[in-house]
Amino acid sequence: MTDGIEQIEHLPVLEPRRSNGHKGKYGHVLVVGGSRGMIGAPALAANAALRGGAGLVTMALPEIIQLFAATLCPCATSVPFSCGSDGQLSDQAGRELADAAKAATVLAVGPGMAVGRRQQDLVHAAIEQEKPLVLDADGLNNLARINDWPKRRRCAIVLTPHPGEFSRLTRKSIPEIQSNRQPLAVAACREWASACEVAAPLVLLLKGEGTVITDGRRVRINATGNPGMATGGAGDVLTGLVAALIAQGLTLLDAAVLGAHLHGLAGDLAAADFTQAAMIATDLLERIPRAFQEVS
Repeated sequence: MTDGIEQIEHLPVLEPRRSNGHKGKYGHVLVVGGSRGMIGAPALAANAALRGGAGLVTMALPEIIQLFAATLCPCATSVPFSCGSDGQLSDQAGRELADAAKAATVLAVGPGMAVGRRQQDLVHAAIEQEKPLVLDADGLNNLARINDWPKRRRCAIVLTPHPGEFSRLTRKSIPEIQSNRQPLAVAACREWASACEVAAPLVLLLKGEGTVITDGRRVRINATGNPGMATGGAGDVLTGLVAALIAQGLTLLDAAVLGAHLHGLAGDLAAADFTQAAMIATDLLERIPRAFQEVS
């Protein structure tokens, strides 16, 4: 114990699958995101959720990109959010998210979402529903624009910001964050969790060199990964992977710890095969199975 914080030493493990298991036993991840120009992001998250072991994955996407994104993840299903004549999300999107969430075990919200009023409505609806939620990318950027969001939250949540997104959430500078990563992550986690009016856990995964994972009482500094993972789409892969682990029954903290380790390990395997400079996010997807093998 250091300053009241317990350091997590051991990796969590998934339960072995039983011989009579079926896809309904391993959870249903709903990936919410996508926009014009960012069609690949929700597909990367959905593919990562499938590689992470989720039995079912559905993408909820603006109808103008639904069919295009669906071709990038043929093992997932997809549902549309209605759009207006201008191609932007309609005012019905928040209600449509609530409907789509009814069949899900866990939500993964944010990849490729873009930022705007209707996207904020989606994030607002996501934090007010009661299924576990992994929030990343523009999900976090929209969250930062919602007043009193910690008090409005009704769900268990994993936040996965990089330092820039964490800066928007905390109003602290990136240099200050980078020089005090663990203390600031723990403090923010405690502050946001205590503001919630229901007993819903909050886990923070602050990405970057020495990724910090904490629930405000326990903390782990992830040791896997490399600078080659600083490439577009890598964070979307992490989002889907963590959501899949929650869908299969891990606690939010255990899912974030194991997901960060597997994600970084897949990056290390990719760097060994392609070099850090040449690796891309889909290389991580292809190495998640080998990462699982190494921790089993």
